Amino acid sequence: MYRVRRRRGLLGAGLALLVLATAFAEAGQPRSGNAEPLGEPVQAWAGNPRVQLTPLTWPQQGQAALVLGAGRPAASPNEQPAPIASLAKVMTAYVTLERYPLSGAQDGFTITVSEDEAQDGAEDQSVVAVRPGEQLTERQLLEALLIPSGNNIARMLAAQVAGSETGFVAEMNAQARALGMDHTNYTDPSGFDPGTVSTAADQLRAFRAAMRFEVFRQIVSMPFVTLPVAGTVTNYDPLVGQGYAGKTGSDSAAGGCLAFFTQVTVGGRPLTAVGVVMGQGEGSDTSMLLAAAGQAAMQLVESAAPAQT
Repeated sequence: MYRVRRRRGLLGAGLALLVLATAFAEAGQPRSGNAEPLGEPVQAWAGNPRVQLTPLTWPQQGQAALVLGAGRPAASPNEQPAPIASLAKVMTAYVTLERYPLSGAQDGFTITVSEDEAQDGAEDQSVVAVRPGEQLTERQLLEALLIPSGNNIARMLAAQVAGSETGFVAEMNAQARALGMDHTNYTDPSGFDPGTVSTAADQLRAFRAAMRFEVFRQIVSMPFVTLPVAGTVTNYDPLVGQGYAGKTGSDSAAGGCLAFFTQVTVGGRPLTAVGVVMGQGEGSDTSMLLAAAGQAAMQLVESAAPAQT
C-alpha cells in the first residue's frame, strides 16, 4: 500500500471531469437521494447507443474488462479471482451510499473521530491523518476513502454503517452476490487483506453500480480534495488529468489496478467507456504499478474505440 502524499494542481482537468460526471446525471433521470436504476447505468444517461464490442487488445498480464456505451461488457479470457487492493473501497463506498444516500449538496451523517481511530494506521498502509475529536461528514469520509484511499477511513465507515467491521464485510459480500459478482470475496473494507479477491469482470459490475450515485462519480473525478486535518490530498489515479476518472488499487499482491470511466467518440457519437484493469506491473513501487495500470487502461480503450464505426 501507499501513504498519502500532498500535491496541488490539475484543477482544470478536475473541473472538466466534474462537469462530465455531473452531465451524466443531468442527462437522465431527476436527481434524488437514491441510486439511479442499475439496468444500463451511466452509458444510457448520456443518450449513448448500444454498442457491441469487437475483439479487444487485452493487457499482456493481469486481467481487464470494458463496456462501451450501453453495450455488452467484455472481459479478458480465463479470469480468476485475484487480490484487488484498494479497488475494494468501491464496494465500501457503494454499501455506504446504499445505506446513507446523498443528493445535491448534502453532507450526510457526521462522525466524531475517537482516540482509537486517530491512532489507527500502520506504517505499511495508506492512511489519512485524523485527530481525536475531529468531526467528519459522510461526504468528507467518502472523499478521504476514494481520493487518498485511506484504509483507516474504510474502517471508520464500516463501524458507522454496520456497527462493526465484521458486519460491514458481510454486507459487502451480500451486495456482491446481489450484483452477480460470483467470483468475489471481501474479507476487509479496504482491500489491504490479500484475501479480498475478485475478477476484473466482477469489479466492473461493482464500479458501474457505484456510478449510479452522482456523488461517487463526482468524487472519483476530483484530482485532489482538502480535508480538515490531512489538508490537500491527491487522487492516485494516474490518468485523472487525461480525462479518466477512477479508483486505484496497488500492492505487491494485487499489482496495479484501476477502475475508470472516460468519454470517447465513436462514429461521431459520444460514448462512455467504463473499465477495470488488474494485476498490472511488478514489484511494490506504487507509482510504477499505477503507471502500468494507467497505460493498460488507455491501451484497452484505444483498442476499442477506433473499431466502433
